[in-house]
Amino acid sequence: MLKKECVAMLLAGGQGSRLGCLTRNIAKPAVSFGGKYRIIDFSLSNCSHSNIDTVGVVTQYKPFILNSYIGTGSAWDLDRAFGGVNILPPYMGETEGSWYKGTANAIYQNIDFINHYDPEYVLIISGDHIYKMNYVTLLEFHKEKEAEVTISTLEVPWKEATRFGIMSVDEDYKITKFQEKPYQPESNLASMGVYLFNWSVLKEALIEDEMDEDSEHDFGKNVIPMLLNQGRKLYAYSFQGYWKDVGTIESYYQASMESLRSQESVNLFDPEFRILSNDTVQTPHYVGVDAKIENSLICNGCIVLGKVSNSILAPGVYVGEASEVKDSIVLPHAKIDANTYIEKAIIGEKTEIQSHCLIRPVGKYSSAHSGITVVQDHDIVPQGTVLEAGGLCR
Repeated sequence: MLKKECVAMLLAGGQGSRLGCLTRNIAKPAVSFGGKYRIIDFSLSNCSHSNIDTVGVVTQYKPFILNSYIGTGSAWDLDRAFGGVNILPPYMGETEGSWYKGTANAIYQNIDFINHYDPEYVLIISGDHIYKMNYVTLLEFHKEKEAEVTISTLEVPWKEATRFGIMSVDEDYKITKFQEKPYQPESNLASMGVYLFNWSVLKEALIEDEMDEDSEHDFGKNVIPMLLNQGRKLYAYSFQGYWKDVGTIESYYQASMESLRSQESVNLFDPEFRILSNDTVQTPHYVGVDAKIENSLICNGCIVLGKVSNSILAPGVYVGEASEVKDSIVLPHAKIDANTYIEKAIIGEKTEIQSHCLIRPVGKYSSAHSGITVVQDHDIVPQGTVLEAGGLCR
């Protein structure tokens, strides 16, 4: 019987409510990032570069655009007769079936899918992180330590440690304590939400967790602490590189702005580790005679007649004459008419900002929203509109 050494399960079913109107119509992993990409491209590209050719994509919330985008997986070299990429929505069985109740339950409901490939290892990853990682090195570390579970980790600023699963380790990186989003963290070694399990151990844990009526069926809250309490061999793999959870407007905006400075972000221009995408064929971008562009990503199909600085224009964006876009992210096929000024904003897909509009932050803003104005997909902002509040999700 054919089998796979490692199967990846990519969690892509969350609503992404903290991204506000950016995920009102689509799943979070399908949100545009870095101009020509979608967030899920990073995890799928990591699998492709790591020669993990069997990926189950667990979907639930508004999956149509995401499912259509992934298609057969050929854009990431994941179209296989045995393996490849598989979309795994919730389903009804003969005796049971329900919506996914948590990250662990989502994997539990797909035990049959994993069993079909009879893997030694199962990699659990997320569809809403921006990073480059060769999972081969993670697997090698896991084997070297004879681990049963390996969690990829990185050190975070102490003030941010309350947002993550935090662990303590001994001198051999064996995990001695794990706390999910602790109020008073004892360490700043944070989980990246990348877990490598021996399949036999994971399967047993999922079944046990499913039988616990008090469980929230979550890896960080339930499964990892349970395995640690059972004395299983859990190790922390130290990741060295850029990683960002883009689950909020602020982190999404920050990661996008950092992508304009490759030394602070993932290098989108590295030919040795390309981020792959299901890129549609469009016309070349056009820059008008009076246009001016500084430190920006301008994708194919864009027409720029005004000024763009420190910004990202996704495919098919139009910027009219005498308009200026500064410190902003403009998502695919948005149109910005003439004589409009936009600063520190995220403009949704296929949105039209009519002429003589003003969108900018004013005053000082707390870290809760940082003065970022967000205009939802398919919106029309009427001529002469002024949006100066910041932090809006129009």
